[in-house]
Amino acid sequence: MIRKLFLYTLLAFILSSCGNGFEESPLDNIVRELSGVPAYSVILYDMNVEGTVFEDYFHQYQIVKLNKNGEAEKTLTDWVQVPERVFEQHIDHVGMEIISKGEEGEVSKVAAPPGYSNFVGNPQYGQWVQSGGSSFWQFYGQYMFLNSLFNLATFPARRAYYDTYRRDYYGRRPYYGPVSTAGSRMFGTGSRYTSQTNAGSNWNSKSSSFKSRVRNSVTRSGSRYNSSGSMRSRGGGFGK
Repeated sequence: MIRKLFLYTLLAFILSSCGNGFEESPLDNIVRELSGVPAYSVILYDMNVEGTVFEDYFHQYQIVKLNKNGEAEKTLTDWVQVPERVFEQHIDHVGMEIISKGEEGEVSKVAAPPGYSNFVGNPQYGQWVQSGGSSFWQFYGQYMFLNSLFNLATFPARRAYYDTYRRDYYGRRPYYGPVSTAGSRMFGTGSRYTSQTNAGSNWNSKSSSFKSRVRNSVTRSGSRYNSSGSMRSRGGGFGK
């Protein structure tokens, strides 16, 4: 009797662990809700962690979309709780688009600078123009609102950046833009982009020690799940 009880308890623990590993992400819901939208970008606007012994993880998203009339709209979601695996997967992606869809219907789930997956470089929405010896992306008049939504006035999409992204990163791994001589990234968590476009964010207000502790914690959890072979892979969920 005791042996059977032990086996049932062990089985319940294993099933519970596996269930947590494949817990649905709020990003799944967003993709479903936007299924009828012609084109969109889901940007990780902010993130937060609450609790001490047992921590809860939260995301806030900015959704930039084109409606059926081709007009651009921007929506900032409420804070939503996400599984630890999703938080760990996107911990470096604040300010970046983590899901996007083009009018051909393909959904990209690899992090990129805002607009790069489907809007920048797409001749349907704009063109490359020469200025000061360099080439920059410029949206057509009816899509000019996207320029401000993606903060391209402050961080223009240079042709050299975009070509590097399409050649070496698109659909395969996150692209954080060029790295400065000081070693800092242009896009992503803690980058020049987020410090200038969302300086008042919750995550930016956290201390360096807090951020390091959270990063170390979720990275250890991610490594533990990977080594088990049953919980998740680092590229699971909404990454590639």
